[in-house]
Amino acid sequence: MTRKTRRLWLVIACVTCLGAAAALMLQAFSSDIVFFVTPSQVETKPPPADRTVRLGGMVVAGSVKQEKQGETPVSRFDVTDGQAAVTVRFEGILPDLFREGQSVVAVGTMHKDGFVASEVLAKHDETYMPKEVAEALKKSGKWDPRFGPPPSAESWNTMTAQDAQKTKANPDSPAPAAR
Repeated sequence: MTRKTRRLWLVIACVTCLGAAAALMLQAFSSDIVFFVTPSQVETKPPPADRTVRLGGMVVAGSVKQEKQGETPVSRFDVTDGQAAVTVRFEGILPDLFREGQSVVAVGTMHKDGFVASEVLAKHDETYMPKEVAEALKKSGKWDPRFGPPPSAESWNTMTAQDAQKTKANPDSPAPAAR
């Protein structure tokens, strides 16, 4: 083998090893990635049942129902982005700052009967809104940053659980208007 040929094989071996390392690294990262979705995105294209996602939006006023299964508290509530609502089921104690009409991010998976959350994150004060929720409001046309800050939680309190059920039953109907 000539010196040139050995050098070529060395370069080929290095590129192959680098490619294999990159592929293994990407495969390892792909299982840890958690995508953010809004209720309207879940309605149009539900994520696969085995895929963990973050569902963000506002808790629909009047939709929170709590019960106990043995010693474990179980909560059900609807999350909306103003266009669609998704029912969330959470086993465990909700955060102290969890309220109806407030923004929330639920981490979990989609099932036939709704979204099953393994973790619920609530906002920490009245001025905070998760970045993803604010972007979803912009995208849905509910908020334009040129005209001030995002809508307050109080403006979302006008949407009731009955309005969310109507939206679920008839997805072609327009979202309820703020009163």
